[in-house]
Amino acid sequence: MIQKLIENIKKTNAPIVVGLDPMLSYIPEQITKAAFAEYGETLEGAAEAVWQYNKKIVDAVWDLIPAVKPQIAMYEQFGIPGLEAFQKTVHYCHEKGLVVIGDVKRGDIGSTSAAYATAHLGRIQIGSQWLTPFGEDFATVNPYLGTDGIRPFLDVCREEKKGIFVLVKTSNPSSGEFQDRLVADAPADAIGGTSAGTDFTQIGQRREAGAKPLYELVGEKVAEWADSCMGETYSYVGAVVGATYPEMGKTLRRVMPKSFILVPGYGAQGGKAADLAPFFNEDGLGAIVNSSRGIIAAYRQEKYASYGAEHFAEASRQAVTDMIEDINGALGRR
Repeated sequence: MIQKLIENIKKTNAPIVVGLDPMLSYIPEQITKAAFAEYGETLEGAAEAVWQYNKKIVDAVWDLIPAVKPQIAMYEQFGIPGLEAFQKTVHYCHEKGLVVIGDVKRGDIGSTSAAYATAHLGRIQIGSQWLTPFGEDFATVNPYLGTDGIRPFLDVCREEKKGIFVLVKTSNPSSGEFQDRLVADAPADAIGGTSAGTDFTQIGQRREAGAKPLYELVGEKVAEWADSCMGETYSYVGAVVGATYPEMGKTLRRVMPKSFILVPGYGAQGGKAADLAPFFNEDGLGAIVNSSRGIIAAYRQEKYASYGAEHFAEASRQAVTDMIEDINGALGRR
């Protein structure tokens, strides 16, 4: 599946992924009104509104983009009907030829991790049949439990030729509370650490004592996992590194040369196109940049307000076009 992602990126000349992270507050009234008229103000009604909203956005942008990334929490909040909307969204995007990255952030050990991997990337045997539960192409994975939590995903990736994106350096402001901490054999109080406001001079000085930020150690482990699970040119094992930390992205790009980097944080979270070059390899590949509400709720922005709620999908299409132009311009390619 990593090869399909690469082929889709080349075909569209768009190293971007649209995050399908719907909130009821984003969905125009005409959609919620129709859904509630059919199902009532219920979980089923909310899930129907989400599904219709997603469908219209996908219909508007599918030919411009290589991939989508539905965030499962936005569907789980509506219970079982929400999960059904998630599954319908995955299937519909596949019908459109899109790669689907399930933003599920799973991570556990043993049989639990194996069950997560089966649910999102694999197949399960029911009697004489092998059935696919959700069927995403990639899943995001939390590495905090170590190799025990990752190995079951690697096994499924090899079997199904699918992939994972491991959380390495996330885009949120407080990520540095843990991810930037310097780790070494010396006692923690002798090494110290950093928070979201990273002091790179301090990091450089402390590296001399053999300390490394935790995110870099995780990146080294991702590189090891990547080597064990290779596609043609890139691994099935990728990484999540936030656009809001370009200097760290530069380091991690070097540490993980065979891993695709999923880059959240562009746009609404403050990441800029000018900061994205370090995430890419010299071949122009190696990274895919996510935008969620900046695309799916574009009509709510002043820039696209003229489209109005009635034409929200057209606003999303224009936002995708603008994002592609912005990123390709910053990367020096058209």
